[in-house]
Amino acid sequence: MLQNEIDRFDRAILKALQDNAALTNAELGEIVNLSPSQCSRRRARLEESGVIAGYAAKLDATALGFGLKAITRVNLSSHSERNAESFADFLARHEEIRQAFSVSGDADYVLVIVTRDLAAFAQFIHGHLLPHPQVGRVQSEIVLMNLKDEAGLPIT
Repeated sequence: MLQNEIDRFDRAILKALQDNAALTNAELGEIVNLSPSQCSRRRARLEESGVIAGYAAKLDATALGFGLKAITRVNLSSHSERNAESFADFLARHEEIRQAFSVSGDADYVLVIVTRDLAAFAQFIHGHLLPHPQVGRVQSEIVLMNLKDEAGLPIT
């Protein structure tokens, strides 16, 4: 689906679903001023086209005992397609790594790592990340306070 095929009702549906993905079509219709059947058709079209890639619950990390979040920059020791694939496989195998980005700048990758506490984070870094054969340098910052955590996109 092309961006110019998304009208104001589609944008309103997308914004409402980002705020609460559990909305029924009836509730969605009340918010965007369409009938439930129109919302259902539009939602299905947005899902089929891949604009809506999926649905997820937003969980409270602290309530579930995950008290540490770190932003970790990783530089590989050498660069090749094989090394990049090996590191990508490593990323996929570790649940602690919640987000991973290949970036420009001083680092090759930026990771968001979530663990229960500092001891678990240290164990992950020293027991898994640093020993990886492609890892040359690791630098981490511990998140002290979450000032903003907006999921989704700025749909207007």
